[in-house]
Amino acid sequence: MKAWLSLSLDELRNTTPDRIAEQLNAVQTTRFATSQLTQLMSWRADAAALQQALQDAPFYARLVFEYDLLRLEKRIDAVLVTDRAIFVLEFKVNEPSAMDLRQVEDYARDLHDFHSASRHRPIVPILVARNVKNRFAQTALPFNALTKVVVSDRDKFGIEIAQIYRQISLPSNPIDILSWEDAPYRPVMTVLDAAMQLYRRNSVADIAEARADTSNLNLTFDAIAEAIRCAERDKCHIVIFVTGIPGAGKTLCGLNVAFGALRESGAAFLSGNVPLIKVLREALARDVALREKVSLNEARRKPAHVLQNVHKFLDDFVVHPGHEPEAHIIVFDEAQRAWDAKQAIKDTQRRVSQLSDSEPAHALEIMGRFKNWSVIVALIGQGQEINTGEAGLAEWGRVIAESHLNENSTRWSAIGAERVIKSTEPSQRLANDCPDWLDIDPRLDLTVPIRSVRDAAGAGWVEALIKGDQTRATQIAEDAGGVGFFVTRDLDAARAAIRRLTPGLRRGGLVATAGAKRLRAEGLGVQLQEVEDWFLNRWDDVRSSEALETFATEYDCQGLELDVVGLAWGGDLIRSPHGWQQREFKGKSWNLAHKAERRRFILNKYRVLLTRARYETIIWVPPGSPTSDPFHDTTRPASEMDAIAAFLLACGACPISPSPTSTLSSDQAP
Repeated sequence: MKAWLSLSLDELRNTTPDRIAEQLNAVQTTRFATSQLTQLMSWRADAAALQQALQDAPFYARLVFEYDLLRLEKRIDAVLVTDRAIFVLEFKVNEPSAMDLRQVEDYARDLHDFHSASRHRPIVPILVARNVKNRFAQTALPFNALTKVVVSDRDKFGIEIAQIYRQISLPSNPIDILSWEDAPYRPVMTVLDAAMQLYRRNSVADIAEARADTSNLNLTFDAIAEAIRCAERDKCHIVIFVTGIPGAGKTLCGLNVAFGALRESGAAFLSGNVPLIKVLREALARDVALREKVSLNEARRKPAHVLQNVHKFLDDFVVHPGHEPEAHIIVFDEAQRAWDAKQAIKDTQRRVSQLSDSEPAHALEIMGRFKNWSVIVALIGQGQEINTGEAGLAEWGRVIAESHLNENSTRWSAIGAERVIKSTEPSQRLANDCPDWLDIDPRLDLTVPIRSVRDAAGAGWVEALIKGDQTRATQIAEDAGGVGFFVTRDLDAARAAIRRLTPGLRRGGLVATAGAKRLRAEGLGVQLQEVEDWFLNRWDDVRSSEALETFATEYDCQGLELDVVGLAWGGDLIRSPHGWQQREFKGKSWNLAHKAERRRFILNKYRVLLTRARYETIIWVPPGSPTSDPFHDTTRPASEMDAIAAFLLACGACPISPSPTSTLSSDQAP
């Protein structure tokens, strides 16, 4: 990503501050068509301060102004690139705040994680301000890849840069200063970041380049686009099944259809995941309100027609049988979780159902009202079924096959990867073979995890853990040099670790299954109330996930993610000599889950929660109640919790020491 202006130190010294400000202003005008006097004056002052600070710098370097992290909607004021270290400079006019500190640290961490020429290099974030009173942190020696933030006065930061530079040894392979700017910057975006970027009509190709190993994500984008073009050209009706492992980018594919390059065809993103829809809508609305200077209520109306609750969508069109949907394309998120007929027609306390068949059957009938063409993009999550009444792929296959038997109905065809017919679970197979109405395209299966920023082995480790395969999990952890999963028996230690691992603007939060009923006795018994505030608000709003006071369940966070997750392990999944044992709490005691479906759901809930983190997962296994306690609680015996913790550690998770001395050692934490 190019900076707005790049100068050698000699060029900096020989260019007036006015000229530097004019050049930056010219870029500003071409990009945003606006020019502000206050910004111009700020650039002039910063340029003058840099000239004075670097007048006698004892090194060769380049200074880049307004380094544009476009895909994260951020710009660094200035980056000083030397042969030994990279200095990230952020200028503030007033006394710096804690949020200013987090901001500059976040910039440095973005370079550390996502900029190829900055990886494994010393990066020093410096917050430059006037009349500095509180020096929030001092840089730590010896220098690792990323130091703590240095807070410096405008009159002294040049001296401090020189001192830090001298303390860093010249590496055997010095930083290539001239090529640093052109090195790839590829951030791994969150679902919320991606949605906002696509909604602003930014290039989906930039987002798809999140990592060097996501070539199959681009192939999946292409396969979806080709199938949509074929449906429109050939005047036919197609269901596109996009499969993949957790965290591989299925939701991103769906958002690309709804918000990205394919949105001109008209598309709506439908999900039965109410928290996901609420959080996405609110995130987009807040972004629109900020950028377009409109009220939040007005902004909330804009994304509402694109992001819809699938149950309400189906109900509305069932009661209006002659109406066609607004869009020829719908994205059906987590389509394997669509309701079967029994669940679909059931009334609840919150909803009187208008349906008479399964949700897949109604979806095909509604989209089949278009006589020329229509497309359903069905996003299929594997191993994430967590509710009774989820129809699975088999129901989709049934209604597609039946469309070829009824001459009066719209005929549907399907396209997907082999995974749609290869599942060992019958309910998750589209058909038992490859019927005539199904085309196989391997590009529609996403197998590379992109949610995890540092640890591509995490998904495989979780899968082995859930299967109870200690040998496999241990081997994965050893081959990867460790995985980003940590275990503690101390809730305060878990909170401390989460806070330590979420510097800058990283976000952490606590999660637990809805069935972990006895966490209340361990000091964690409050579930979140407003999911939008939990995911979007920042500390010191006590409703934020960062307060670490409330926890989200599998229903709250499926489809979303956090940078660091604190998973509170409950008594609904314990170890026995024969493997995992699934339980449900009823009345005053635990009961074994006898039905195979219920046992599978409980395992899937932990699979969902174990794959929510982009960086590390801190697993808190409560200490439980010892038998020596005169008030021993039989619903949470310490021996059960001990067995869980021992198994996690045996599988390759790393221990964290108890508070108040809790810490992650340098060889554990990235």
